[in-house]
Amino acid sequence: MKELVSVIMPSYNSKDYISFSIKSVLKQTYTNWELIIVDDCSTDGTPELLAEWEKTDERIHIIYRKENGGAAMARNTALDYASGRYIAFLDSDDKWKPNKLELQLGFMKTNSYAFTFTSYEYITKDGDQLEKQVHAPLIISYQDMLKNTIVGCLTVIVDRSIIGPFQMPNIRTRQDLATWLSILKKGHNAYGMKEILAEYRIGNDSISNNKWKSAQKTWFVYREIERLNLAKAAWCFSHYAYHAIRKRI
Repeated sequence: MKELVSVIMPSYNSKDYISFSIKSVLKQTYTNWELIIVDDCSTDGTPELLAEWEKTDERIHIIYRKENGGAAMARNTALDYASGRYIAFLDSDDKWKPNKLELQLGFMKTNSYAFTFTSYEYITKDGDQLEKQVHAPLIISYQDMLKNTIVGCLTVIVDRSIIGPFQMPNIRTRQDLATWLSILKKGHNAYGMKEILAEYRIGNDSISNNKWKSAQKTWFVYREIERLNLAKAAWCFSHYAYHAIRKRI
């Protein structure tokens, strides 16, 4: 019997793109999934659109938060609701390749891996492919992750039967990084697939501004979440900056 996969999707003012994300889940060759979309008080008509999508497939479940709490809170709400052994993540403006779940779950079961991620590629805000890809390394440990935040949230699948229940820290950004670190710190490793199985959409915000904010939040995770001393945080940050630049070249 195929194990259930719970797909976690936070949503906030995502009317322009979320249908593309939902369709990429509906097209999966692996069909035993539930899609849990948590709307974080959208004001652009997204709730009405989601209500229509919920009618189209019994595997789609919509939860409407009463207060805006950010992506971490939305994902945690979905994690509390999720019934699946496997947890997969997909943001409301990103997409999966049709065989993403099938190939990745096969990779996990064949090798008895509990935490995996894949390579992915960039697309424009209009959905056009860019000649830019992020290639997953074969294995990432806790110490590796501190220096190279290469794991794309849209590619991750976690086996809760091995990892156990988990939640994301309630911070506005980089909550995914903090979550992966918390899992890896317990002695697990994350295993990467070379196949490109997801598409990450570049937003409208300034790229330089995004990089600066990301760097600030990464430093926050080092110092406030992981409690690294100043020297260790600076050492890890120098590696993070190097890999971040390489990833964008």
